[in-house]
Amino acid sequence: MNASEATRPPATWVVVVALSLLLGLQPITTDLYLPALPQMQRALGVSPSAAQLTLSMLVLAFGIGQLVWGPVADRFGRRPVLRWGLSLFVVASGLTFIADSLSLMIAARAAQGACLSAAVVCGRAMIRDLYAPVDGARMMAHGMGGLGVIALIGPVTGGFLSTQWGWRYALAAVGVFGAIALLFVVWRLPETLPVDRRTPSMRPMTLLRDWWTIAQHPTFRAHALLTSATFGGLYVCLAGGPFVFIDLLGCSKQAFGFVMASWSVSYLIGVALCRRLLVSRGLIGSVRVAGLLTLTAGLCMAGVSAYAAITGTTPGLAWIMPGLWIYGCAHGIHQPCGQTGVVASFPRHAGAASALSGFVLASVAFGVGAVLAAAMKLPLWVDTIYPMTLGVSVGAACTAWVALHLVQRDGLTPVPA
Repeated sequence: MNASEATRPPATWVVVVALSLLLGLQPITTDLYLPALPQMQRALGVSPSAAQLTLSMLVLAFGIGQLVWGPVADRFGRRPVLRWGLSLFVVASGLTFIADSLSLMIAARAAQGACLSAAVVCGRAMIRDLYAPVDGARMMAHGMGGLGVIALIGPVTGGFLSTQWGWRYALAAVGVFGAIALLFVVWRLPETLPVDRRTPSMRPMTLLRDWWTIAQHPTFRAHALLTSATFGGLYVCLAGGPFVFIDLLGCSKQAFGFVMASWSVSYLIGVALCRRLLVSRGLIGSVRVAGLLTLTAGLCMAGVSAYAAITGTTPGLAWIMPGLWIYGCAHGIHQPCGQTGVVASFPRHAGAASALSGFVLASVAFGVGAVLAAAMKLPLWVDTIYPMTLGVSVGAACTAWVALHLVQRDGLTPVPA
């Protein structure tokens, strides 16, 4: 593809569909197999905390992989990275289908995470290639609306497949989605990074200097911490939810799929609200509204935990879900704003900025997973809702502090000369 083709902007619908597929690959990879996780745990003969490693290692590899793919995408363009990354993702997905031991499953899931990072890095970076920050936030919100629909379908599909044919077919469906994304990229998505904006070098010291410069920028720090904190609370529910809802509350795999789908609906409501707020309140004002919603969600989940402790009973879905719905709605506002904000000040290093932000997010999620696994083993917390409900409360408190303090102060700081 020549330089003139690289500067020709794609049609809006192409950008929206590409964003939906590339960013939607992440919840598909993490969420679609969640209804099958307890079934997989029993089939492989491992403990719940060991089974969670299939998610934790995927997230860790996802973060590390972004540090590689981001600079490569800034140097060679988005399309080559997407084609290689998605092709290898499909291969890794095939390995998860045939894995017959926990070690092989963890290795295959880690490979999935490393390849998934290419799709997410390029999806975020191409928004900065094509749009100014506020317009980029609006386009990101459209793409994340598609992501929300995908996230809505994923757990329901996973519950159906694991119920009808077993947990391996839920994992196979992840590979099918990756193949669809690959075909769309090859068929319709042009290169979005012009040749004259590509970085001339990938020397290690140059990369380290670029990352250091990016990390020192207050706007990057504010939005990177925002996306990491809100995803940290989300990750608690993703990792702990199957065991709370299926094993503790007695939901079927299919019912749990619909529980997760209802959370996706709340996320979609948040994305739709985000598009309206960006027009009326701007990016910073939108984050302020979402921060207040997140704080409300955290208080709800803390209240559920207190009720369980005082009564000595396990609250049902009617108690637990409202807080999660509010959190999901706020998450639908935080993510488009935050993911646009991390690259807003770096038009020439959007891939590197996206990669560094993704690494921070994945590192936080991996740490949250480790703490959650330890909490689930505590004698007083075994077979209780506390690891999940209190974990979401802590994530909500951290997110609210970042949204209502750091982003309000540093969210649109100009790039240094």
